Amino acid sequence: MDHKIDFSVVIGVKNANPNGDPLDANRPRVNADGLGEISDVAIKRKIRNRWQDMGLPTLVQQQDRITDGVTNIRDRVKMSQAVNDVLAEKPDKEPNWREKFIQAATQSWLDVRAFGQVMPFKKGLNDGLDGVSIPVRGPVTVQAAYSIRPITVKEEQITKSINLEPGDTKGSDTMGTKAMVPFGVYKFNGSINVEQAERTGFTEDDAEALKKALETLFVNDASAARPEGSMVVLKVVWWDHDSKLGKLPPYQVHEATQVSYGEDASSFAQVSIKVNDPHVDGLHVQEIQGY
Repeated sequence: MDHKIDFSVVIGVKNANPNGDPLDANRPRVNADGLGEISDVAIKRKIRNRWQDMGLPTLVQQQDRITDGVTNIRDRVKMSQAVNDVLAEKPDKEPNWREKFIQAATQSWLDVRAFGQVMPFKKGLNDGLDGVSIPVRGPVTVQAAYSIRPITVKEEQITKSINLEPGDTKGSDTMGTKAMVPFGVYKFNGSINVEQAERTGFTEDDAEALKKALETLFVNDASAARPEGSMVVLKVVWWDHDSKLGKLPPYQVHEATQVSYGEDASSFAQVSIKVNDPHVDGLHVQEIQGY
């Protein structure tokens, strides 16, 4: 990477729970202003899932999407030959072994190279990772997504159609609720820092993989809470600067993407997305239709 990148992503939601809040019975997240929220952690989880679908090496894998049979980060780290080569060097003989560990980890997994990773390992297993605690700072930062307008949360009552255990008697306690957002449009922003990219080895090809993941963020993400087609990427706005520092502050670039829709809107076709290009030399924008 030799130049700064900023991006904004506009998401449409229709009859779905974009991100449940475990502190509120898994209802859609809502902040104090009534705006819907999707946490940055949830967004990065979906990006990692897309990278896995693309066959790219990912350290942090969702439990139900594990492809290598490894159910914890420690064992997955030990599968990397580059990491094992570094751990074989005694810390007292190699003063730069921690920096070499970071280099080995970033070479091994794209998500570490992009987002960084905190890796504190406990002692007692005598596997070379005992007591190792290394934070890796990544170049890609992703903000939480917030809805453009305050959202309405709709709740529906649901029931079980069959008993879970033999001998159970179906009763009123089998009732439950399902919460969703009838319609909403969310936006989140992000950036790629060149200085950190140089340290982790994040490349132009990695940036293209990130862009592709953002375009297809909800592919293979359908569930009962997010049925197929209920969440879509309406647009990815991708800004390339021709310098490491950037031609404009990130907040000005992020605010250039303006989203509007009527209070009675119920269709993604009713959403207007306008990108105000500041026409600054050395700052180029791509508007990409999502999936």
